[in-house]
Amino acid sequence: MFEVLGFYKFVKITSLKKNKDFIQKFLIKDKIRGTIIIAKEGLNGTISGKNKDIEKTIKKIKSIFSFKNFDSSNNSKSKFQPFHKPKVKIKKEIVPMNLMIKSKERNLETHLNPIEWNRLIKKKDTHIIDTRKPFEYDVGTFKKSVNPNVKNFRDFPKYLNKLEKDKPVAMFCTGGIRCEKTSVYLKKKGFKNIYQLNGGILNYLKKIKKKDSMWKGECFVFDNRISLKHGLKVGSYFMCSGCRKPINSKDKKSKKYEEGVSCPNCHDNLTEIQKERFRMRQKQINLAKKTGSKHIFQKEFK
Repeated sequence: MFEVLGFYKFVKITSLKKNKDFIQKFLIKDKIRGTIIIAKEGLNGTISGKNKDIEKTIKKIKSIFSFKNFDSSNNSKSKFQPFHKPKVKIKKEIVPMNLMIKSKERNLETHLNPIEWNRLIKKKDTHIIDTRKPFEYDVGTFKKSVNPNVKNFRDFPKYLNKLEKDKPVAMFCTGGIRCEKTSVYLKKKGFKNIYQLNGGILNYLKKIKKKDSMWKGECFVFDNRISLKHGLKVGSYFMCSGCRKPINSKDKKSKKYEEGVSCPNCHDNLTEIQKERFRMRQKQINLAKKTGSKHIFQKEFK
């Protein structure tokens, strides 16, 4: 069984290249996989490994950047290693919005736990915003929520500027970090009633029983589990190898679906050269399965 940990921390980071190389080395040493993004404003990541190795990694990260606790973190389990390799990336921001924030700017008083969140989104005048990408929204979301249909998070402020300032705004995302930035942005614009789901969707699905839930569908996650259900159990979605978007059983029955090549979402947009290249990749995966060897695009059930 593998431990999967998602986390973020707004903290001043200097010497980005030096820290990137150092983190990359101990991730490999501790047999940890996943992705960590570092920027001058902090770090954001999801990693996976054995429990004792995850604990060692967390201690090292906190020691390097001199903080005691993450701003937010969530943990779940996986029967297989959901990442292919360890990656540490340097970015301008840990979430791209053209807005650098500090930990002290976070609106902690408006963070709602799952029970408080249910109360708020049941109110008729609450504007419920799903800050994630459209394909994430299609997999699952909260009842009565609105998705701005923004493909790039940097463009999100264009939508936010159209909102009514007097209306309560309830925001949510997978783990909470996208809402952190959105909340700070709205506060600077003069919004008073801003709320966000503490710990994001994953915290909600972990703590709220299905019978009391306002959530419909599943939650897309950026690893090989693809989606999670209540109790953070692995969901029913698959990943299209052509467009890297989630697909369901209905999509797989489509004439436009071809394993490892295309799905109804991307079939008409792919060139024949691309499709042929994807077919060759799928042949390699199938061959790896037959011979019992590994392939980087193959899930690793252990």
